[in-house]
Amino acid sequence: MATCQRCHRTFTVSTGLAERYPGWTPPLCPDCFRGGQPEQPTRSAASTREEDLSPDEVLARYHEGPDTGVFTDGSAEPNPGPGGWAAVYVVEGELVASDHGHEAHTTNNRMELTALLRGIELVPEGTATTLYTDSRLAVDTVTKWAPGWEQRGWQRKTGPVQNLDLVRPLVERLRERPELTLSWLPAHRGLRWNEYADSLATAWRREGS
Repeated sequence: MATCQRCHRTFTVSTGLAERYPGWTPPLCPDCFRGGQPEQPTRSAASTREEDLSPDEVLARYHEGPDTGVFTDGSAEPNPGPGGWAAVYVVEGELVASDHGHEAHTTNNRMELTALLRGIELVPEGTATTLYTDSRLAVDTVTKWAPGWEQRGWQRKTGPVQNLDLVRPLVERLRERPELTLSWLPAHRGLRWNEYADSLATAWRREGS
């Protein structure tokens, strides 16, 4: 059993989650995770974007979530507008490598895709791990839609593929690296390394770039 950090009710962790993330307890119950209206959220589940924490502050505050993999994030504020991206490679809770950057004019999706591309390069060839992103659009782009676009010569039925300069190399690089798995995880749920990547991706804003 676990206790939800928003509504404080107890709930049972699903078998699927327990098998996928051994030893990890979700911070939210299924109802709160799906977007229910709980009482005032606790600080541990608050958005890093709202709190604007530094990477060191994130590590001091958050401790839950997967502890191995490449955690990526990207955003533009406003969208489109200035934005940043970040990728963090972690093994058993230890930070192995990280990379991040900033663009003066971009979009959320371009930054998410850039973070995934840069994240791949942090992992040594032949090393199996998971690439995490909190962008369902990025996951669906790579896993659901890109195969059809590729079959049509990298064209959509309704027109050109947006961000093809990022989508195509990402698809090709993941094909070259079958030891890497792409997986979605929820944003701003107190997952330590996802929050850390978010903090790096928005470092440009705190630094006044």
